[in-house]
Order: sequence, then C-alpha cells, then structure tokens
Amino acid sequence: MVRRLIPATVLDSVLQNPDQVVPEKYGCKAYQSRVNFSGKVFLVRAIVNDAVDPAVVVTVYRTTRIHKYWRMP
Repeated sequence: MVRRLIPATVLDSVLQNPDQVVPEKYGCKAYQSRVNFSGKVFLVRAIVNDAVDPAVVVTVYRTTRIHKYWRMP
C-alpha cells in the first residue's frame, strides 16, 4: 500500500463501501471501486481473504485497466 502510494483512507473506503465484490483465486474476493487520483480515474482493487477471522487484505493496487476487471451485472 505504501509502495503503491495508496492512502489508508482510500483502502478503508474501498473495504467499507466497495462498488463491486468479485470472486478471485484461492477463495479470495476482490473489493473494488473507481477512485479519482489527481484528476485521473483508477480502479482500486483490494484482494481479501475473508475465509479467516479476522479477514486479511492480501494486496491492494490501482489500475487504469478498469474494463479488464469490472464485471457487468
């Protein structure tokens, strides 16, 4: 998170109110939201293992490839 320059407030926001939650490999879930960083929209994805208690954030990153990860209902 620090290395990728993603503020803790952004991660908290994505985890509390994600735009989408999609299944990922190994039973994890991706909590994702579109976020504006200095005028450019990125998709912030937090990969979470919620099969354990408490849930563990495996990784978090931002990408401009929104169309690749965004799931249409």
